[in-house]
Amino acid sequence: MTPYPKRLLETTAETAQQQASGTLMSRDEAQRLIQRITAMSQADEIQVNVTSGTQTNIRFADNRISTAGSVQNNGLGIQSAFGAKSAVVATNDMSDAGLERAVRQSEALARLAPNNPEAMPALGAQEYSSPRAFFTSVSELSAAARAEAARVAIDLAKAGGDLKAAGFIQANASASALGNNKGMFAYHPQTNVNYTLTVRTTDGTGSGWAGVDDRDWNRIDFQGVARTAIEKARMSQNPVAIEPGRYTVILEPQAVADLVSLLAFALDARSADEGRSAFSKQGGGTKIGEKIADERITLISDPTDPMLLTQPYDGQGLPLGRQVWVENGVLKNLFYSRFWAQKQGKPVTGAPTSVKMMGGDATLEQMIASTERGILITRLWYLRQVDPRTILYTGLTRDGTFLVENGKIARSVRNFRFNESPLFMLNNVEMIGRGIRISGAEGGGSMVMPSMKVRDFNFTSLSEAV
Repeated sequence: MTPYPKRLLETTAETAQQQASGTLMSRDEAQRLIQRITAMSQADEIQVNVTSGTQTNIRFADNRISTAGSVQNNGLGIQSAFGAKSAVVATNDMSDAGLERAVRQSEALARLAPNNPEAMPALGAQEYSSPRAFFTSVSELSAAARAEAARVAIDLAKAGGDLKAAGFIQANASASALGNNKGMFAYHPQTNVNYTLTVRTTDGTGSGWAGVDDRDWNRIDFQGVARTAIEKARMSQNPVAIEPGRYTVILEPQAVADLVSLLAFALDARSADEGRSAFSKQGGGTKIGEKIADERITLISDPTDPMLLTQPYDGQGLPLGRQVWVENGVLKNLFYSRFWAQKQGKPVTGAPTSVKMMGGDATLEQMIASTERGILITRLWYLRQVDPRTILYTGLTRDGTFLVENGKIARSVRNFRFNESPLFMLNNVEMIGRGIRISGAEGGGSMVMPSMKVRDFNFTSLSEAV
């Protein structure tokens, strides 16, 4: 494997470790800072959001490392309110003078702001769960370890002779805290590793992608990611064009997440109550209690789920617990903000920051073997909304699209543009695989999704992109 300059790696690693240990605020440090700021306030209410941590990364392309970095982040958001008037000022100046200036500026702006008709009073003391989302394998990670991880893909691509690897590895350690002058205080430390890799063939016809995400560096299989992307790049060379239309498709977990995340974050109660949603009932009301998907579909959010481990409160300090949105195909809940819950006389849930689909036990190989003719999709890209009333989106397949015939992958095919709704898709399910944590989706948030086989997926045209 190609060596990297030892002195550079040692210096960068030492600097990164110093930054990580010196930047991340402990619970006590964050609480004291918030108390210090709220004591300066002359407003009716003041809320302080504290963020701290270190973001590290390494980027490579054309089989060589191009950039590496470590960025310290300490920041404050100070919101002052006088009745229904409020304003927020952001700063990273932690000096006494800087804090005082930010508090006074937020108060001055709040006095000038118009009344917010949906303003809610600040929360008092709350109780929160404590997801174990912080791992020292990330917070103490060296620059050398990031370089070694990148080198796995680079060296395998070089060994192939006709492959070019490009990837991005991020490893972040952070802590967030939230508090106000009414007794509310919340604190959450977390780490996260995200790795995405694209491998292309030098003839320009093949492209393979793989990605992974986890809280713990030690659970990332860098060798597996590289081999998957390389295999897909080789398999996808010289794609042929086939007619668009409705096909049985086998969606890998990333592709499932790209669509289902758009459904999960459309579960807004206000939109449904106001008749603007796929979950609005004709003539008024919502579809809660109605079957909206195949009976094998269950969607939940849970900050303490071992596969998710997300922040257990929202931006106002509202506790976020386990919520079941869809259970056995039936819509069980929509999410309510504090304002809309009060207006409608419903329990407040807060919006989901994570979504997990309960998986089945089918393997990708079984899905392929059971398919007479269909399309295998690695991931989706560039999704844009067509109709919010049906959650209909258009987008493209990318980085590994294959024709399946008689239970085997027959050949690579050119990419498609599709028009599809996750609601339609989840009513056409044939098989479901095991859920995995995916590297990021169009809708955002932490996601755990399975592979799926579904029928009648609507491809509308071909794409020239690989």
